[in-house]
Amino acid sequence: MARRKEHRVRLRSRERKQLTSLVGKGVGKARMINRARVLLMADERQRGGGKSDAQIAATLGLALGTVAAVRRRYSREGLQEALTERPRSGQPKKLGAREEAMLTTLACSSPPEGRSRWTLRLLADRMVGLEQVEAISHETIRRTLKKTTSSRGNGSGGASGR
Repeated sequence: MARRKEHRVRLRSRERKQLTSLVGKGVGKARMINRARVLLMADERQRGGGKSDAQIAATLGLALGTVAAVRRRYSREGLQEALTERPRSGQPKKLGAREEAMLTTLACSSPPEGRSRWTLRLLADRMVGLEQVEAISHETIRRTLKKTTSSRGNGSGGASGR
């Protein structure tokens, strides 16, 4: 037995033009373009449109839940809300721009007495000692330094230009 579509998509002509333009240009976030494709395929006013969530998911290679969520957001909140992402929950960043700059500077400086180079744990301890953060893990230090060109003192490249 076919399930009744709970959230129907009936695009206005200007919405369809906007979505077609977005998909046609291919410029923008991939998730937004995929959402636009979902809405175009789900549009009941278009000939050959009104495809089921399962058909859309299979065609676009998306999860069934993603297709249903886009359809639901369009019917409840409108086009712009269906295309954009809501802020994601999660842990806020441990280091701001100032602290990241301090970490990079520290990593490019001379290592402590008796050490040939900085370790991630030494950097984490020094950041706490300098009162840049209350506490920080070596893994957070690793991820932060990975984003930069810092080499942690291996003698080539890095922010210090050695």
